[in-house]
Amino acid sequence: MRPTREQANENRNRIIETASRLFRENGIHAVGVDAVMKGAGLTHGGFYGHFKSKDDLTTAAVGHALRQSLRAEPESKSLEEFISAYLSKDHRDAVGDGCAVAALGPELARLSGGQRASITDYVRARIARMEKMENHAHGSSDRGKAIADLSSLLGALIMARAVDDEELSDEILSETRLSLLR
Repeated sequence: MRPTREQANENRNRIIETASRLFRENGIHAVGVDAVMKGAGLTHGGFYGHFKSKDDLTTAAVGHALRQSLRAEPESKSLEEFISAYLSKDHRDAVGDGCAVAALGPELARLSGGQRASITDYVRARIARMEKMENHAHGSSDRGKAIADLSSLLGALIMARAVDDEELSDEILSETRLSLLR
């Protein structure tokens, strides 16, 4: 029996959500369609009813992760709250639910141009939010500073996740947080 349109949409959304989490946890190229479908509780054969290829799924999953990140954050968050939450141990340790750009940065750079449109939209939106938070905190904003601060946040999170020394990882988060909040 064929699933209803509603069930098909739920299945597609479950596939995208699962891929989004697995890609952030393990990397896009390390996760196959079979793992995504198994994680979604569906059969491998059902994949092609929803997507033409893994590239199509990647585009949808990365876009989902980026939109989810922006939606999860209240726009009224202060600059200090944002920086503290972004550079927290909880965010560092929640790779599958955390920032997709920090989790997948080098892989995102290797995606085709069409697959990177959602990344470009996300970075533009994130820069605009940084400018807005800086304006609220300091009475003015500087696009260049917003870009540099966003780059520092991403770089610090990537470095903190990359090292195998928890004390150093905590220090990277702490020192970057202090530097950005000065």
